[in-house]
Amino acid sequence: MDIKDTRARIDEVNNKILELFLERMDLSTEVVKYKMEHGLPIVNKEREREILRDVKAKAGEREEYAYQLFVKLMELSKAYQREILSGDTKIKGIIENALLPAEKTFPKIGTVACQGVEGANSQIAADKLLPRGDIMFVKTFEAVFDAVKQGFSQFGVLPIENNTHGSVRKVYELLQKKHFHIVRATSLNIRHELLVKPGTKLSDIKIIRSHEQAIGQCSAFLASLGANVKVEACPNTAMAAKDASQSDGSIAAIASHDCIELYGLEALRDDIQDSDNNYTKFILIEKDLSIYAGANRISLILATPNKPGALSDVLNMFSSHGVNMLKLESCPVTGRNFEFIFYLELDASVRDAGVIPMLEELERTCDGFTFLGNYPVV
Repeated sequence: MDIKDTRARIDEVNNKILELFLERMDLSTEVVKYKMEHGLPIVNKEREREILRDVKAKAGEREEYAYQLFVKLMELSKAYQREILSGDTKIKGIIENALLPAEKTFPKIGTVACQGVEGANSQIAADKLLPRGDIMFVKTFEAVFDAVKQGFSQFGVLPIENNTHGSVRKVYELLQKKHFHIVRATSLNIRHELLVKPGTKLSDIKIIRSHEQAIGQCSAFLASLGANVKVEACPNTAMAAKDASQSDGSIAAIASHDCIELYGLEALRDDIQDSDNNYTKFILIEKDLSIYAGANRISLILATPNKPGALSDVLNMFSSHGVNMLKLESCPVTGRNFEFIFYLELDASVRDAGVIPMLEELERTCDGFTFLGNYPVV
């Protein structure tokens, strides 16, 4: 048979498949109406397993392919049902109230709270996120939140994750606990240097101080120094540099190159981080949720039901809506055995079709759901 004849037959089959697919989606409309009237959830695992058992029994040697086809078909059906079911949920109301018109641009000025002192990576990120902003320095991550909550500062800037050392879980915990939101984000290529008072030799160093994230990012270098040097965590890399400048020379700091001039130090070693591909993501936070035009990242914290397939259901939901997941990180729940929450980042906007219904379904079906924001990365 000529290839043209075969393709013509494929086209005929495709048309039949499309016709049946549309008919099936129409039937999904009837199903979701029934579910709405009777307060039933969209997902019915028992019914899905029944369908898939029947498919596997009838598909013969092509069972694997038929199985995958019907899994996808049911995911698309559930995505369609979510859009129909979309209503006056809590998350929908929050998002709609936070959406700003296209002409409302992000402010160019404002006060931003920053943990640390001059020369900290958070300060460098603050200058990038709000170039004409006024920085006020505070001692801790929690103090950043408090400064914004009490009105001393409009924004706060915080590190939230490093690509080699993972998330800053304390920041995630504070975002969730204090009900703050992300309005902007940026990434910095972090390069660490061993800073000392001028004239100090490596053999003179007894203590090296830095933030715990920086210590983790320089683990190979620190391991090479042996047990004679004590490593101490402190709240901030720039604070460590300031301590080194005030010491007798026995204290060194892991900090950024900017701290050399700021604190009269010199670099005994540069680029001591484990990887040159070392990036830290910083976020700009506000108390109230604001979603500006151009927002293309969504951050969430989820707790899925403690049962088989719960996380898979969430991932399939993203896939059926065509949403690309950029981050998925699990974190154990304190005080509970083998229970986890998940930090997620999605390449999406709440203005995209189907995204709000998807978030509504996550709110309905997850044991815990926290919407951290929809924001641009600059």
